[in-house]
Amino acid sequence: MPPGISIGVIGGGAAAVCLIDALARSEIEPGSLTVFEPSRSLWRGRAYQADDATVRVNATPDDMTVRAGDPGHFARWLADHDRATGTVQGLDHVSGARFAPRPLYGAYLAESANTAVAGLRRDGWRVDIVPEAVTEAVREPHRVRLGTGHGPARAHDYAVLCVGGDAPRDVYGLSGAPGFVGDPYPLARSLRRVGADDHVAVIGSGLTAVDIVLSLAARGHRGPISLLSRRGVLPGVRQRPVHFHLRHLTPERVRHEASVRRELGLEDVAALLRAEFRDAGADLGAVAREIDRVDVEDPVDRLRRQLGEVNSPHLGLRILQRAVPETGPDLWPVLRERDKLHVLRAHYRVVMSLCCPMPPSSATVLLDLVEAGQLTMRSGLLDIVPAEQGGFDVLTADGTAFRATKVINAVNASEGRVPTGAQPLVTSLVRARAADHHPYGGLHLARATSRLTHDGRPDPRLYGLGNIAAGALFFTFGIPSLVDRSQDIVTAIRDHHATAPVLHDETVLTPA
Repeated sequence: MPPGISIGVIGGGAAAVCLIDALARSEIEPGSLTVFEPSRSLWRGRAYQADDATVRVNATPDDMTVRAGDPGHFARWLADHDRATGTVQGLDHVSGARFAPRPLYGAYLAESANTAVAGLRRDGWRVDIVPEAVTEAVREPHRVRLGTGHGPARAHDYAVLCVGGDAPRDVYGLSGAPGFVGDPYPLARSLRRVGADDHVAVIGSGLTAVDIVLSLAARGHRGPISLLSRRGVLPGVRQRPVHFHLRHLTPERVRHEASVRRELGLEDVAALLRAEFRDAGADLGAVAREIDRVDVEDPVDRLRRQLGEVNSPHLGLRILQRAVPETGPDLWPVLRERDKLHVLRAHYRVVMSLCCPMPPSSATVLLDLVEAGQLTMRSGLLDIVPAEQGGFDVLTADGTAFRATKVINAVNASEGRVPTGAQPLVTSLVRARAADHHPYGGLHLARATSRLTHDGRPDPRLYGLGNIAAGALFFTFGIPSLVDRSQDIVTAIRDHHATAPVLHDETVLTPA
């Protein structure tokens, strides 16, 4: 092992790319970096692997850059790609904005990671990619040993959990049933099993469900498609981008308020929001009504209405979509506990649907399919069971019953649920009292540094990035959040490394 710092990164998806890019631009002296990723989708993760071009990201290029402080990084990459290929992919014909195909974004992630790795190596770093899953972490006084079950455990000065999200939950126990697709990605592979005239039932109504419908339509599917969910909450429709900056509900303001008092309430958040909306000339009441009406407005009517508001000059939803990912990770840890529970129980699904909206052109396809009679949106889903004669019997709360030929699972895993593949690792950390489960999902983390905590004490050797922090930081899975938290982690590691003892003789340990 070369002299200097040793960092182990557990997971090789988008979160790891943001972290490695930040590390490559840090002032940390050269050492060793080991990335553990067992899948074949290195750097792309589950979300951005090779797939149909109809599957798009739901944010514009400035919100998809992996480079901190450089919102034009992805846009420049796209421009270079456009010139090289002579094509422009992902241009939204409704809003004029660009929503790149996810496979293309995956190529950007891979190139960004490879560029960062090459830069680290030029600077004297040793970088290893280990195609195995970490199943155990052992916390020693000045190290973390990461074991994969193959060969000896590797010792690192620091470890960062970038374990990503999980596959869809099999809520109705359909695994193994003929005609059931448990995990739709990549759609280019899973949809091969679907006949052009099959009646396809899609469980879920989020962005994954939208991806499935768009891909079926692009393949010329002729049969009926049913979107099934309990509440019928579709993603909102993204409005034409308008650039503005938050002035009141900012991370800096929240941190200042939290330094004056231990916790904030929803009334404090409302006051900051009112000031934000007042200065922008926006209507806070309109956004509140948007949230409240979701369970009373027909999903198709809501889709049609929101599509008609793509060019709205009113900034209300845009303020919400900026504030939740930008300020949410700072606000959530200091929010009063009963208010957290209220948000999670009453508003989380709706707020996420509005803050993670679909591109307008995607909404147009959905509405066209509805008006053509091919797509039906059904809420109040009660049960789905395999039929003896083949196919699946579907039952909804209003008494509607029908038979589907194929069922595709688009039920998003809970944002804070520890992925199945990471369960052994997380279990080893919790049992060793190096980490604690968060009651709202994932693990407890310190807000400022993203360090894992046990009994409220941050561990300067262990960090979490992405979905593993969902319970602690609320909004953790968007690229801007990953970029911000990556900066926090790299800064925390740099500052700790500057004063902490670093051992390179693996047989010698000094007291903690």
